[in-house]
Amino acid sequence: MTYRSVGLESMTPPDTSPDSRGAAARPRTGDETFRAEGISKVYETGDTKVHALRGVDLSLYEGELVVLLGPSGSGKSTLLNILGGLDQPSSGTLYFRGEEVTAFNPEELTLFRRDHIGFVFQFYNLIPSLTAQENVALVTEIAPNPMRADEALALVGLDHRLDHFPAQMSGGEQQRVAIARAIAKNPSVLLCDEPTGALDSKTGVVVLEAIARANSELNTTTAVITHNAGIAEMADRVIRFADGHIISVERNEHRRSPEDLTW
Repeated sequence: MTYRSVGLESMTPPDTSPDSRGAAARPRTGDETFRAEGISKVYETGDTKVHALRGVDLSLYEGELVVLLGPSGSGKSTLLNILGGLDQPSSGTLYFRGEEVTAFNPEELTLFRRDHIGFVFQFYNLIPSLTAQENVALVTEIAPNPMRADEALALVGLDHRLDHFPAQMSGGEQQRVAIARAIAKNPSVLLCDEPTGALDSKTGVVVLEAIARANSELNTTTAVITHNAGIAEMADRVIRFADGHIISVERNEHRRSPEDLTW
């Protein structure tokens, strides 16, 4: 999708050579999906200023699964919203596959979110009066290249629940419907904000398995926000946040299956 007069297909690929962040910051995947340079976000209420992000530099790569780890208020959700085009930074620049997202106007941001970004939040936001299949189908009606709703539900292990309403499903099943809804439009990026925050550990593992399967089978760049350090081992890289800063970037030599995680 081309949003500006200079399209993605004509952009020079970004430099993906090792940089000052070191070898541990590099994944075992492909080209950059996102590059964030000096991203800051300040919220102002009267005379009060809250610095949610303070000059964050970050790259996410094609097909990798990243865990953004940190306590509440550390800035990770703010960054996720900026990556997904839900918010704009106060300063700094964000690129998506070489094109400057921070230069998009509101219409271009809407197209960017529609065509490339799938969101999964802590709360499921399903429509109670629609079945699982109908909830997912809502997204397929607006996406340019969607998969079928039943295919998306099968990918998260819910092909036997197509005609069930949210009230007839457990919390974990509802969250997997939300994941199916996010991946049904074949997004380039899947952004998950505390997807297991409202679930017990056993149910949370099932949800993480659905996310990992979508990442693996669809090659979707995936970022999972959590304050739960036990989830970090399922990622290619773990990016730790504190007080609006990235304090470390670590690469897991071997990703663990969600079923092997404990917390």
